[in-house]
Amino acid sequence: MAVKKDSSVNPSVSRDEVVGYHKGCLNTLVSERNELLKIVQITESLMQAHLKALKDLGIKVETQTADKSK
Repeated sequence: MAVKKDSSVNPSVSRDEVVGYHKGCLNTLVSERNELLKIVQITESLMQAHLKALKDLGIKVETQTADKSK
């Protein structure tokens, strides 16, 4: 991924262009993060549906949680 240099390195780029570039990047990243959160929510919903179906069939399922200490 290419990184655009700021005006302190490249004097031909105006401050407004640099500010606009960074604001545009942040807007794009916020949108990407929101889409990722939607995917996680959908995945969680589907997992819960499958767990409920197994429970209804009398199957006991141990769930795993993310352990951040590892």
